[in-house]
Amino acid sequence: MRLREYPLGNRNIVGARVTEARRRVNMPQRVLLAKMQVKGIELNTSGLSKLEGQHRYVMDFELAALADVLDVKVDWLLGRNDYIKGK
Repeated sequence: MRLREYPLGNRNIVGARVTEARRRVNMPQRVLLAKMQVKGIELNTSGLSKLEGQHRYVMDFELAALADVLDVKVDWLLGRNDYIKGK
């Protein structure tokens, strides 16, 4: 795993939560990208890295797909509420 070269940005508040949720289930970025692709979201490694580093804006349809793939609530990705869906 590479260490982040640059400090976190300020383009989204979702990136840190995506990283946290992905790591909780030991999901590599490539697996997350593949699952997003199945959902119809085209995102490359660079884009995901920028998203997680908060240097890229997150589109609403990406936010919904990320919540589904990571099995978390959209509200949680936005910094609110509980981690698991339905709680």
